[in-house]
Amino acid sequence: MTNEVLVQADHLCKYFKLGGGRMLHAVEDVNLEIHRGETLGLVGESGCGKSTLGRTLMGIYKPTKGKLVYGGKEIDLTNKKERFAFAKKAQIIFQDPYASLDPRMTVGSIIAEGMEIHGMYDEKKRQERVAELLDIVGLNREHANRFPHEFSGGQRQRIGIARALAIEPEFIVCDEPISALDVSIQAQVINLLHELQEKMGLTYLFIAHDLNIVKYISDRIAVMYLGSVVELATSDELYANTLHPYSKALLSAVPIPDPHKEAQKHRQIIDGDVPSPINKPKGCAFSSRCPQACDKCRQSAPELREIRPGHFVACHLVEG
Repeated sequence: MTNEVLVQADHLCKYFKLGGGRMLHAVEDVNLEIHRGETLGLVGESGCGKSTLGRTLMGIYKPTKGKLVYGGKEIDLTNKKERFAFAKKAQIIFQDPYASLDPRMTVGSIIAEGMEIHGMYDEKKRQERVAELLDIVGLNREHANRFPHEFSGGQRQRIGIARALAIEPEFIVCDEPISALDVSIQAQVINLLHELQEKMGLTYLFIAHDLNIVKYISDRIAVMYLGSVVELATSDELYANTLHPYSKALLSAVPIPDPHKEAQKHRQIIDGDVPSPINKPKGCAFSSRCPQACDKCRQSAPELREIRPGHFVACHLVEG
């Protein structure tokens, strides 16, 4: 990992229009930096906006407000030429290895498609590149002529990884890439992603629910709640000195391998339901579920502040 900022969200917002003039606030005023060569983990409850933020950062969704900055330059996603060039630098590994591969295409065609679109290599070189990528992700070269339904979930996800690598990107959004896989296969895929990062100098945004996996693979971790980042720190710092009440509740749910320690630990239960992203509450979005919330929390939304070096928290109750 370097200090160079590769991807930056500058007050990034993504809203979706609904019927009746309503607006769903999926991502709300996110400021985030991802350094070249690092893995930034992104965690939070289902529906908190993790996947939407990931897809906005790689240009699938156009931001409603704010800026997407890549390599120090703002990306104008309304400019087709600029968007096309950016697509070569940023790719995604999808959550569902069954739905993300076209069943009518061979594995070789799936992997080569991006190279064809971007005019990379001639036909012979593309086929050589497909064979090379299959080797890299632990599959056989003969698999290029088969169809997705002939493979297991773990193998399909390896195909998805090969597809993402085909056009030699710098930044990859890993959108819960292991959640649909068996536990024994999850470790293989995680180790593969780690090896690829070291060999190719890749930068990852790793979205997941499993906090143990996120801690293992991530250099830093961002915690999202209702579309906003509420805490950001290095992996070790976040687990050792958790500051936001929501982050504390999330981490208290992580199982401990020692049965005696697991029985003795205090589990923090969050009461109530997540507020609607259509009618977001005034003030701190977590105030309706936070046992420590005060009047200030209900009246004004806290900013993400650096409490200690590299540790950012959006909470009125945390003092610097």
